[in-house]
Formats: sequence, structure tokens, C-alpha cells
Amino acid sequence: MTEISARDRKTTKGVYPKGTTTLATRVLELVASGQASSRAELAELLGTAASTISLTVAQLVERGLIAEEGTQSSTGGRPRRVLRAGSNDEYAVAADVGGRHARIGVVLPGGGVRDVANVPFEVADGPEVALPRLAAHLESLAEQRGRDRLRGVGLSLPGPVDVASGAVVLPSRMLGWNRFPVGAWLEERFGVPAAVDNDANCMAVGEQSVRPAEHRQSIMVKIGSAIGAGVIADGRLYRGATGAAGDITHIRIDGGADIPCSCGNTGCLETVASGAALVRILRERGLDVASPEDVVRLATDADPEATRAVRRAGDHLGQVLAANVNFFNPDAVYLGGILSTLEPFVAAVRSKLYESCHPLVTEHLTIERASLGADAGLVGAGLFALQRALTRALGGIGRATPGADRQHTAAGHGGI
Repeated sequence: MTEISARDRKTTKGVYPKGTTTLATRVLELVASGQASSRAELAELLGTAASTISLTVAQLVERGLIAEEGTQSSTGGRPRRVLRAGSNDEYAVAADVGGRHARIGVVLPGGGVRDVANVPFEVADGPEVALPRLAAHLESLAEQRGRDRLRGVGLSLPGPVDVASGAVVLPSRMLGWNRFPVGAWLEERFGVPAAVDNDANCMAVGEQSVRPAEHRQSIMVKIGSAIGAGVIADGRLYRGATGAAGDITHIRIDGGADIPCSCGNTGCLETVASGAALVRILRERGLDVASPEDVVRLATDADPEATRAVRRAGDHLGQVLAANVNFFNPDAVYLGGILSTLEPFVAAVRSKLYESCHPLVTEHLTIERASLGADAGLVGAGLFALQRALTRALGGIGRATPGADRQHTAAGHGGI
């Protein structure tokens, strides 16, 4: 599900016999994300012989990266042992950052969340000011839960992210953040692996962790002040050649040709369908709105101008999604972000997709709000962090003595 960067892949060389390192990494990913909790499920998802899966799981159990406990019912034969990543006490702290606030919390292996809260966060303050304030909140969570069991820290940011360097790249709404080494800063501050990613990608990964295992292809769309999308292909986040997969924000559409966009072009989806666009549109029509929250309030109160604008925005988004859905043929389209809380918006997107897509594509297509709601990005960021910790731990095996493996893990530098 979560992507392993090229740098992380290199660290696993020499750990297992040739050909098994990638399998071990995939097993860890599926168990840590909650997509698989038994050897049988792993074998089915990975298309690998049960004996090979059993050997890989045994190796990971021996090294303390996977644990077995209890049983779950099966359709026949012996009950299946339940697999989980590391200890139930281990966790990551994570934050899903918006323009003026951040949603923080503790993320457990498998995607459970605890101690969720909203805290002030001003992107406009820049990383040197904003990050220390956010880190203080996350450190408070870690102290409450036990710093010795902290395995990673995750951050979801509202801009394009170079995952390998952990830095935001050319963000249109994050002045002062360009190329700032957020990931390295977090690792130095917390002393554990850090994962930094785009908010739509984090939402896609978070939502995937709680969806049916058979839903392996999906598009997650975040509609807040801006618009973004994350793509899940074969159960894993798909980034594309340069990490820009899912960028529907700047697709030009009919009806927006003369409106300038933050990217420098005109007529982009963001100029007519985002929360910021709706604020502009409604203010031009004489309504007293200053934020997407104001738009939601008016539409919830059935204000006719706001409702019409929201439906029109959903229609524009559906127009763009239709081309992507026809091309990709996903199992599901999930909608997140503040505008997804409005039924007229969701209904307009759904209607446009059914109108514009081939019937074979929409026959079994799920189109609905993210089941995790506001926590989707938080869960995804935490799962990315836990996966990064697992990968580092997997890379460390073989460079220490057998007795040192567990000491290494217990010190907080190992896997989850």
C-alpha cells in the first residue's frame, strides 16, 4: 500500500536471500496497514505460495517485526493466527496540516487512532516558526503515551512533496516552505524515522486501510481550500514517474477559461471547484463569506446562492473525474475534505460520473465520502511513518548480532 522509496529499498540488500527482501517488505506493508492479518490473506493478496509466505512470516516473527496472537475464524480447516506489526504498545505521532490548523493524534499499527485533537497551525508563519510549535504538541502526545514506544512521526502537508528528501517542492500556498527539509528536521527533533507526504496521498492511504481488501483500485479526492487526489493501484499508492500522479488540480475545464490560477495558467479546475473558488464566487455575488467553512455553513442552511454554487462546483469536479474514472476503471471514488460534507456537492459529483462514464465502468463503482472523515490524512501520515520505521528495521537486520536485534528494537530505532 505505502510506497518504499528507492533510498529505503537500498538498505534492505543482504538481509534475506536474493528475491525475498521485496516479499518481506510487502508482507510488512500489508500487515502494518491492516490489509492483511493472516498468512492466507497475505498469500491471496501477493499471489505467492502459502509455504513461501509462511517462511517469510516466520523470519519476521523471529526478528520481532511481526507478532502472532489469538485466532480468527476461517471458512474451513484450522483457525488462522492473527498477525500484527510489532507490539500493540508501539505507535507513531502524526499531523494532518491545513492552512490555519493541524489535526494531530497517535496512530497505531493497522491504522487505529487515539488522542486526536485540532491545534492552531499557521502555514503562513513558515517552517522555522510553525514546525517547532507543532512538534511541541506532538511531543506532548508522545510523553503521555510513553516516549520509549514511539516508532515514527508522520506529517501530511497541503502541497507537492518530494518524498525522498521530505521537502515541499514549489508549493503555491506555502510561502517560505520550498525545499525546506521537513523530514530531516523532524527526525533530528524526535530521533525516530519521519515520513512527509502530500495530504491527498495520505488520505488515500488512510482510507485504503479501512476499506474492503477486494477494493484494490481507488481515487481519493480532497476538496478543501484547494483540490488534490491520491491514486491507489493494486492496493498501493501510485505516485507516477515523478511523484505527481493524481494532480487533477490544474486540468483545464469548460467554464473557467478566463479565471487565472495559482499555477500561472487560466481555467484550471481549482479556479471553479475548490473551497477558495467558492469563497470568491459567493463574495462576487454579494454574500458575506471569508472561508470554505462559511460556504459550508450557508449551504447547510440551504442558502440558494451557496447551494447552486456548490452543485456547480461538484459538476465541474465530476467532469474532470469522469475522464480519469473512464481511463483508470477504479473500484471506488472517495471524497474527503470540507466540501465533501455537503450532500449537494457529493450528489453533483456522483451524477456527473454516472452521466459521463461508460456503464461498464460505473456498474460496480463506489462513490461516497471517506469513511474516516477528517481522520483520513492523519491515519495515512501515521501509517507512512510506521512503514518507514519497519523499512529501516528490515534494513538493519543482518548488520547486527542476533542478540543485538531485539536490543536495537527496544531502543526505539527498530520497526513497529
